[in-house]
Amino acid sequence: MNRLTTRVRGRETLLESEIDAMFALYGSYYDGTTVEIFREDLAGKSHVLMLESEGALRGFSTLAVIDFEFEGAANRAIFSGDTIIDHQFWGEQELVRAFCRFAGALRAEAPALPLFWLLISKGYRTYRYLETFAHDYQPHHSREPSREARARLETLARRKFGASFDAAAGLLRFPESRGQLKSRWAEVRDPLQQHPAVHYFLERNPRFHAGEELVCLTELATENLRSFARRAFLEGFGAPEAAARA
Repeated sequence: MNRLTTRVRGRETLLESEIDAMFALYGSYYDGTTVEIFREDLAGKSHVLMLESEGALRGFSTLAVIDFEFEGAANRAIFSGDTIIDHQFWGEQELVRAFCRFAGALRAEAPALPLFWLLISKGYRTYRYLETFAHDYQPHHSREPSREARARLETLARRKFGASFDAAAGLLRFPESRGQLKSRWAEVRDPLQQHPAVHYFLERNPRFHAGEELVCLTELATENLRSFARRAFLEGFGAPEAAARA
């Protein structure tokens, strides 16, 4: 089985057949969604990372760039929307590499502008992505965020999600689920429940199986990214020599 490769696509360039293939893959892993919900969400995105192998779609992640103000200063964030990878390719790091290259290129457009990643976790696997990706993020399973970090997350989440964001719980709670993992993919094996990050996620978001989502934020900066992610970020930023040394 060939490894994954990525194409970055502008959302407006997607063909109808490609959108249909994306929903077919997404719908095979998620309940509580419809093609109408999927297309509505996609319409609010600017880019899509298309993961392919042997010419077939094997995964994707939809992205939106958000400019926002925090405490009088300009900030920017990348919001990851609907994301799925065919389970046969779980464990590969191509999505991390592609996302970090995209983030690095975006940072290069405005180097002085702080850049963050806004991620909503429908399941523990998504939440665990953060600890393999960044040193510091929130909510973190072993330490409390600073006042500034908490306030930035809440400012951005309110701007993006409005009344659906429950700041006290740190969760998105929609009137009706907009998608949750099918039961076979949502099951958490007993030994895994003792993993600190998994245990924390299940405590913070016990109704993830009903479509509630944990809102997460991390800064996309070289000093905060772990080595693999940092190399890809610097590649995107246009610093291949620095990436080789990272």
